[in-house]
Amino acid sequence: MRERFKAIVLRFMKVPPEPHVPAGSPGSERVFQAAPNYFKLKLFLWALSQVAGVVGIVMFLLFWHTTLDTKVPRNVNLVISLMEWVGIVSFVVQMPFTYMIVRLDYELRWYIVTDRSLRIRSGVWKVSESTLTFANIQQITVRQGPLQRLLGIYDLEVTTAGGGGSSGHHPHGKGESLHTGYFHGIDNAPEVRGMLLERLRRLRDTGLGDPDETSHEEPEALQSNTKLIEAARELLEETRAFRRVAG
Repeated sequence: MRERFKAIVLRFMKVPPEPHVPAGSPGSERVFQAAPNYFKLKLFLWALSQVAGVVGIVMFLLFWHTTLDTKVPRNVNLVISLMEWVGIVSFVVQMPFTYMIVRLDYELRWYIVTDRSLRIRSGVWKVSESTLTFANIQQITVRQGPLQRLLGIYDLEVTTAGGGGSSGHHPHGKGESLHTGYFHGIDNAPEVRGMLLERLRRLRDTGLGDPDETSHEEPEALQSNTKLIEAARELLEETRAFRRVAG
């Protein structure tokens, strides 16, 4: 029953299939997912919102029926009563759907890492996907708030300088030239951070990087080297001429 309901929600929300593995060597990919305690945190926040909704409905009903019920015309009272029932039924009906969205938001988080890049997809109502390359990584930060510390989970933040691509309704970003990806709710952030730093070190030690970036920078480097060689040749010719004059 749960799987059928899940399939209906996914089809209704038009959630895309799982993302493809980003660029990297075959067999180097690793997939990370949010920890079970991350779902507990999201479920706790969802429950708080439901309790707040119930309290709001009860407060309105008490205020209406104890203060204003006898002060309005009968036809208006009937309309308000109808609106009350519509509101209560709508609130009850939304509960399984919003719960399933919270559940799917937890289950459909993809953190895929290869030896050259990483891809992050999250969201059900609003799907966000970003791809970041190791060649452009500037900073890797582990964050943990009070509730996260209590649950033993972390957020891992990866910031790159302009080399990543992103798609979705609201891609994360810092400034115009930075791209940021988040591993939300993982319980092994220090391990993941160490693995990312190790792969980044290996990538830089081998001199590999983003192929597109290399293709753009190579002509400029060749041009710079050509000018340097020409200047050296001119200096050599002037030195030889000076020696001939001095001799």
